[in-house]
Amino acid sequence: MGLNNQWMQRDLSVLWHPCTQMKDHEHMPVIPIQRGEGVWLHDFEGNRYLDAVSSWWVNIFGHANPYINQRVKDQIDNLEHVILAGFSHQPVIELSERLVDITPAPLTRCFYADNGSSCIEVALKMSFHYWLNTGKPEKKRFITLSNSYHGETLATLSVGDVALYKETYEPLLMSVITVPSPDCYEREAGATWEEHSRLMFEHMERALEQNHQEVAAVIVEPLIQCAGGMRMYHPVYLKLLREACDRYNVHLIHDEIAVGFGRTGSLFACEQADISPDFLCLSKALTGGYLPMAVCMTTDKMYEAFYDDYVTMRAFLHSHSYTGNPLACAAALATLDLFEQTDVIAANRVLAAHMKKATAHFADHPHVAEVRQTGMVLAIEMVQDKANRTPYPWQERRGIRVYEHALKNEALLRPLGSVVYFMPPYVITPDQIDHLASVAWEGIQLATRD
Repeated sequence: MGLNNQWMQRDLSVLWHPCTQMKDHEHMPVIPIQRGEGVWLHDFEGNRYLDAVSSWWVNIFGHANPYINQRVKDQIDNLEHVILAGFSHQPVIELSERLVDITPAPLTRCFYADNGSSCIEVALKMSFHYWLNTGKPEKKRFITLSNSYHGETLATLSVGDVALYKETYEPLLMSVITVPSPDCYEREAGATWEEHSRLMFEHMERALEQNHQEVAAVIVEPLIQCAGGMRMYHPVYLKLLREACDRYNVHLIHDEIAVGFGRTGSLFACEQADISPDFLCLSKALTGGYLPMAVCMTTDKMYEAFYDDYVTMRAFLHSHSYTGNPLACAAALATLDLFEQTDVIAANRVLAAHMKKATAHFADHPHVAEVRQTGMVLAIEMVQDKANRTPYPWQERRGIRVYEHALKNEALLRPLGSVVYFMPPYVITPDQIDHLASVAWEGIQLATRD
C-alpha cells in the first residue's frame, strides 16, 4: 500500500469532508497533500497538482510564500491571540488602518469575524439593527439576486439562491425577496453585457419601489456569482444599484469574500463601478490563503447609530472567539505588503490576457456554450446542445470527468457542475496557464465524448 493510500485510509476512518458525498470516495481517491510551493500542491508519492482554484479561492500569492511565512513566524513568537473585547493589539490596529486606507470612502470601520459566512451574518444583523436603533423596526427584510451564494449558515443560506446549497434547509430559513440576476450568460443574442445588465436592473428597481419600506438591505456578489457557476455581469448594474439604494433609503451589502483583492481586475470589484457599499465583506484572500479571518467594513454613520450609553442597549453585541486573531492579522498585513511591493493588478492584467488567449479556441468546441472572463477568473461552460444551450443533466456530472482527468495530468480543476474554471494564484506563469488550458481541453473532450 502506497503512502497516499495509507493516508487516505486513515482519513476515511475519521474525517467527514465538506461539500462532499463521502460515498464518492469508494471510487474517487482522496488526495493527501504533504506540502505546497507556489502554485503547486505535492502529495506523499511525488505527484504534484497545479492549484487552478486557489484552494477554494483563498490563495493569491502561492503556497508557503516565504514572505507571508516569515511574518506569521515572527508574530507567533510575540502574541498568538488575545480577547478583542476590551483589549487590542498592534497587528489588528495596523491592519484596520490599512484596510480603511485602501478601500473606497466612506468605509472607515472594521468589524472582524472568523470566516466569510460569519462576516455576512455580521452585515445582515448590523443592517437590521441599524434600522431598529434609528426607529425603523419594520425594515427587516433583504433583497437578493437569483443564483446568488453568500455562505452556509442559516441566515446566509436565506439570502442565497443556489438550490444545491439551499433547498434542503428551506424550512429553517427566513423569507427574502429574490430578483432575477443580471447574469450575462442569459442575454439575448447580439446584446452586450452592459445592455443586458441595464435591462435586468428593471427587476431590482421594481422590487425596491414596491418593498423599500420593509427592506433593510440589498446584498450582491459584485461582478461574479462564483458558486453559482462563475456567472458574470457588467459593473453598470452596481452603479444603478447604488443610486437606487440611496433613493429608496436601503443599505447595500457587497459580498466581496471571493472576488476581493484583485480577482476581478481591480483591487475591489466595487471600484469598477466607482461606488462604495454600506457594508463591504472581505475574507478568503484577505490573509493570502493562510488563516481564517473576515472583516465587515462599514461607515461612521453606521457606527454612530450604535454609539450610546450601555443602558440604552443599542450596542452591537456580536462576537467570535478568534475575532481579530493576531496570527491571521500578520498574514493579512504580509498580503497587503505584497500588493504594495509590486504592481500586482497590472501584472494580473497580463496574466488575464494570456488566459484569454490560451482558451480562445474553447469557444469553437461543439459542447462549450461560453468562455467568459472577468479579470483573473475564467469559466468554460459545457452544454449538451450548443445551439440551444441545453445543459447536461446534472446527474451525469460531466465536470467531475474533467476533474479526474486533470488530477492525472498535474492539475486541480474542481468544477462547478458543468463549468470548468480557472481562478489561480497570482504567481502562476504563462507556461502554467498553457498547461491548464491543455489539460482542460483534453478533459472537456473526454467529458463530452458521449
